Amino acid sequence: VANLASTYWNQGRWHAAEELLVQVMETRKQKLGADHPSTLTSMANLASTCQNQGRWDVAEELELQVMETSKKMLGVGHLDTPTRMNNLAFTWKGQGRNAEAIKLMNQCVQLSRHILGVSHPHYISSSKTLAVWEAE
Repeated sequence: VANLASTYWNQGRWHAAEELLVQVMETRKQKLGADHPSTLTSMANLASTCQNQGRWDVAEELELQVMETSKKMLGVGHLDTPTRMNNLAFTWKGQGRNAEAIKLMNQCVQLSRHILGVSHPHYISSSKTLAVWEAE
């Protein structure tokens, strides 16, 4: 089901992808628990789908939960943490919450540099995004 949801997502079929992603997320919550990394990934994928539909409030709610749970369960220094921060920053930017988005993206860049290093593509991408946002 997750693969079909991914296919729909890649085709821009957001509603169809969302329906399947909700199923995947709920199943993983039941089978693995709400704090399991695979469940968190499902939630992040659903949040991304909501973001692509302009449903910023739903995306924010999911992303906050994913980011906070990831920090608690995996630790701030986990490889997934900067990605979770990046996603939430983009949602806040989409909501017009520019100052909050820039602050979080700055934290994301600093953490990415520490965890991933300056040559990692995620660090480079986040750094460029931060520079653009700060220049606006």
